[in-house]
Amino acid sequence: MRHIKDNTTFWCINDIQPCDAEEWRRLDGSCNNLKHPARGTTHTPFYRMLPAVSDKDCGPNSKSDLPLVRRVRTNFLSEARVPDQTFTVLASYFLVFISTDVSNLHDTSNEPTTINYILWTPYCCLPKGQEDKMCAPIQVPADDPVHRFSGIRCFNLTRPMTFQSQGCRKKDTFPERIMSATPLFDLSSVYGNSLDKALEGRLFKGGLLKYEVEDGRIWPPQDVNHTSCLRNQKPYETRCHKTPSDEINSLMPINIVTIWFWRLHNHIANRLAKMNPCWDDEKLFYTTRDINIAIQAQILLYELLPMMMGYDNLINDGVLYPHGFRDIYKKQLTPQLSMEFPLTLRWLHKMQEGTIKMYDANGTYIKKEAIVDLSIRTGYLAVDNNIDYLTQGSFRQPSAKMDDHVVDPDMAERMAGIFQVSQDTFSSDLAKNRLMYIQPYVKYLEHFSGRTISSFEDLAEYFEPEVLEKLSELYKSVEDIDLLAAMWVEKPLDGGRVPHMFYCIVVEQLLRTMQSDRHWYERPNRPHAFTIEQLQEIRKVSIARVLCDVGDTVTHIQARAFQRIGPENPMQSCEEIPDINIKAWKDYTCSKKIKSPCD
Repeated sequence: MRHIKDNTTFWCINDIQPCDAEEWRRLDGSCNNLKHPARGTTHTPFYRMLPAVSDKDCGPNSKSDLPLVRRVRTNFLSEARVPDQTFTVLASYFLVFISTDVSNLHDTSNEPTTINYILWTPYCCLPKGQEDKMCAPIQVPADDPVHRFSGIRCFNLTRPMTFQSQGCRKKDTFPERIMSATPLFDLSSVYGNSLDKALEGRLFKGGLLKYEVEDGRIWPPQDVNHTSCLRNQKPYETRCHKTPSDEINSLMPINIVTIWFWRLHNHIANRLAKMNPCWDDEKLFYTTRDINIAIQAQILLYELLPMMMGYDNLINDGVLYPHGFRDIYKKQLTPQLSMEFPLTLRWLHKMQEGTIKMYDANGTYIKKEAIVDLSIRTGYLAVDNNIDYLTQGSFRQPSAKMDDHVVDPDMAERMAGIFQVSQDTFSSDLAKNRLMYIQPYVKYLEHFSGRTISSFEDLAEYFEPEVLEKLSELYKSVEDIDLLAAMWVEKPLDGGRVPHMFYCIVVEQLLRTMQSDRHWYERPNRPHAFTIEQLQEIRKVSIARVLCDVGDTVTHIQARAFQRIGPENPMQSCEEIPDINIKAWKDYTCSKKIKSPCD
């Protein structure tokens, strides 16, 4: 009753219907764990790999003053545009999309809509911000290499939403961050994370999601109020999507990949309906959703992550099991995301290319745009064949190089586009590291390695000498080194392109995700489990096949589309890209002749 009176039910209460052990994966994520049915839903707590570190006022704790986050960033990460020799920008698009599925973009907002701290709380660097407890502005040092002459001495930032700030728990208790996404790989960015919104996205015919056809292209349904697409350049750019997820109209990579998986759902549903005419809408929808979710997870685990983290490494640590079914479900584990995981994924901002190049279907360069200028601007996709050109560019353009100490200038200085004079993605990320009460880097190193770290010299194995020297200059104590800052400059692990600590945190989270998900697609005895033939078909899937099926003007593509085109990865016809054999889902009871009453 208190939450109803205080109007805090949205953040503080989940209404869970009774569970059925044999039902499909629920649209709101509930009942994944039958003993703890609310875990797996939105607005549930994180867990921590290591306990939070804070002072008596619930602020970040340190034995000494920490260096300014902007100073750390400019000392470790220079600004330039360096193309990666392996990855395409499609890899970065997909990783942003994955991050949105299991986490959200709200960790710096105090409202439930993406980048609201930029749109509705832009004043944290002004006198008004000193009165707002949600403000956490970033100080820019006077000798900043970029802004020493600009006069900019502050970047806008707000604190994460917590159960305390939203009125769910007493404010004098330790802040626990609210997550506004379901914590498992369930394509919540397509299907939504609440029952009401999810139902709004369904056509309730043929298992389909609602869709519109405009100029021969298939789109998610239109939002006639255009409340989310504030950057649309009217009168030409008018399209804005109304889907179960609030994120689709946010960042361009999320927008375009969500469109692809939205279309993919209907592509699969139409194939199933044609093959199994006796299936009703409910069976078609949930079977299709199950396949679509499995495709997303298969592409992430078996196609993209091995390129980044090393196939043998992932096999040895039990993340991959390509041989058939596996059942590693542990019902004592609740579906939860660690506080460290979404922070660690922010390391991937290093591979974000700031300038997006567009091509036609023949590979002819057409034009380019700054990616920061395409945020909350869905209408751009629907004019001048832009979605065609962006799709073609996604697998033709290289990403920014990930394993160096260089970041894209737009990501480093104008992440917020026109909404703020300057905003540094990486300084914001490091500020969030501290606002989330994350333990220092060496504590995680001790946690994973079992070693004791007492001096900078003990880190020689993990950093180049010049980097270690700079760490010792910036941080007064080895126990002060920020987790994310260390990952920016840590050596890549053997057999991979990511830092050692990135690998350890991501692997621990992936294992927990699989072990706590009752509906994990590789399980043989989950409700509505795949047959072994169906799982083998899922194993064939690739991001190239997805784009062949639903990408605009895609008739030719390289088989490994996360990798650049080259002699060992040439362009080829979509007819040569392996496809799922939908006959693995054929229901032979549909073909049985129905006996007539007159017989």
